[in-house]
Amino acid sequence: MSDNEIDIAVEDPRWEQAVPDLEAFALRAVEAGLAILPDSASGPVEVSVLLADDATVQTLNRTWRNKDKPTNVLSFPAAGGPLQPGMARPLGDVVLAYDTLVRESAEQSKPFEHHFAHLLVHGTLHLLGQDHETGEAEADAMEALEVAALRTLGIPNPYDD
Repeated sequence: MSDNEIDIAVEDPRWEQAVPDLEAFALRAVEAGLAILPDSASGPVEVSVLLADDATVQTLNRTWRNKDKPTNVLSFPAAGGPLQPGMARPLGDVVLAYDTLVRESAEQSKPFEHHFAHLLVHGTLHLLGQDHETGEAEADAMEALEVAALRTLGIPNPYDD
């Protein structure tokens, strides 16, 4: 049992029907992402996950990234600042779009739960400072971390054809 504080908010009730034991599943995926880079998350951390729909994610994407379209996952790292003794360090927020995940998992012929876990790990790694958009080496490194984290959950490599 970790001391991390992981809050799961379900805005779209379709998530509840799509994933059995939704909260426990999401917690395991976020913890897998945190565990794969233990030095980046030294001490307890706080992560918030919002399970939303495409409209919500599109609004966030437009507001914060100037991209007026939905996307599968958004990560919003928390601003650094002084910590209160004994409090978890806020890492940030991860937001997922149900409609996009359903469509992508069907297009990629992957179980929805596997794609969901992958994007939770992906978003968590972004909160830990990983970035796949800064170059090929960084993208390859982040991909390897994702694959390793997912392996701990019994989920196959999402990048295999």
